[in-house]
Amino acid sequence: MNACRELPCQHCGTIDGTVIAAHSNQLRDGKGRGLKAHDYRVASLCYTCHMELDQGSNLSKQERIDMWEEAHRKTIGLLFERGFIGFLG
Repeated sequence: MNACRELPCQHCGTIDGTVIAAHSNQLRDGKGRGLKAHDYRVASLCYTCHMELDQGSNLSKQERIDMWEEAHRKTIGLLFERGFIGFLG
């Protein structure tokens, strides 16, 4: 989770000290009433992008899903490249 803070925002590219591990908002990822999704379903997002994703009104539901999924894929790729995660086996 802390490693996500070391990455730029995987949506807008900003490096402003507000980047955190933003959990998925999808039920399939473990999100539920009062429950966050699993920690492996995160995307490095800055405060502005995270707020737009969770509470903004500029994106449709599908656009929010697409935004998070793309940021998640980029996040996992960078975490792997930088050695924060690796193959199990």
